[in-house]
Amino acid sequence: MQNSTADNRRIYLDNAATSWPKPEAVYRAVDDYQRFLGAPAGRSGYAEAIAVSHEVEATRARVARLGGLDEPRHLIFTCNGTDSLNLAIHGLLGEGDHVVTTAIEHNSVLRPLEHLARDGRITVTRVACDGQGFVDPDEVRRALRANTRLVAISHASNVTGAVQPIAEIGRVAREAGALVLCDAAQSLGHMPLDVRELGVDLLAAAGHKGLLGPLGTGVLAIGPRAIGQLDSIRQGGTGTESQLTSQPSESPAMFESGNLNVPGILGLGAGVAFLEERGLDAIELEGRQLTARLLDAFRSVAGLRVLGPPDAQSRVPLVSIALDGYDPQEVALSLDAAHRIQVRAGLHCAPAMHASLGTAESGGTVRFSLGPFTTAADIDAAAEAVAELAATASFDS
Repeated sequence: MQNSTADNRRIYLDNAATSWPKPEAVYRAVDDYQRFLGAPAGRSGYAEAIAVSHEVEATRARVARLGGLDEPRHLIFTCNGTDSLNLAIHGLLGEGDHVVTTAIEHNSVLRPLEHLARDGRITVTRVACDGQGFVDPDEVRRALRANTRLVAISHASNVTGAVQPIAEIGRVAREAGALVLCDAAQSLGHMPLDVRELGVDLLAAAGHKGLLGPLGTGVLAIGPRAIGQLDSIRQGGTGTESQLTSQPSESPAMFESGNLNVPGILGLGAGVAFLEERGLDAIELEGRQLTARLLDAFRSVAGLRVLGPPDAQSRVPLVSIALDGYDPQEVALSLDAAHRIQVRAGLHCAPAMHASLGTAESGGTVRFSLGPFTTAADIDAAAEAVAELAATASFDS
């Protein structure tokens, strides 16, 4: 195998944490804002400020279109995916509400729910997953109660990559009168997604992962069933209705207090434009082909266990492994030190998922996550490097 340290080229396979590299247009959009525009959105009437507001709203429309949201003004810009989920959870739930969630969730869902449940304001039922990380819609149905306000579930696990049957879960929730919050941090931008077809009322995502924007950006799409029920969790200046001491009641101003991260949002717009130009169908197909290549290569490695679905069709472009004889952190450190292959090891902020998979006590897994700039050569280099580590462990034993 060609050692990537020879030219110091990074083989970046940590796109589930944040995508890198970004499209060139993203870098240009951020730089152009900082150098030439430098104005806030929705605050002033001079030429640059008007241009900034226009670009922010164009990005809002672009992201809304990507997710199948009919009304762009119900697409809210946030600080990150965690911020989006907190807005949905804290802005919706009240005293006595019941929530159904699952074992596959990220701490960005688990912790806000735990905070509210600890204070006695809500009750939470957590549905288990199977050995591949899938949630059964019938289990969700059995967990529903008369006072269930919300079903909160990830579209795809950030540990196994398993894509959940969200449309069926959405149908089950609607029949019971509950709203659905979908954490699409690992799916939006990697595959075509339509909130109407999925039956999702609130869809949260980070802007810096599959959408290819900068860090510090996130979105929350609010569907028609939820828009009248969601309250703001921050109040302050919005640039609109400044004569009022109360928060504006219309979206998006109701939820977007304070100055927006304009350079991040314009970079996000450029990232989404790249996705539109390339086509989500093509991105999904290429991601599945490369994921299948990685899965095939890992099957021949002795002492290696792949977590999640056995096929690439049932997952986003993400593969987690456990390697006999190695702590996950050792694997990640060795791959970077010897080959400049960069992955993420540990519990991935999803402790309940690892407890379900039996990987929590051993320190979690090693996660390889692909992006639109991942190549077949990157996949082959990663697989060969892991095989070398496995052979070393076998030799030492």
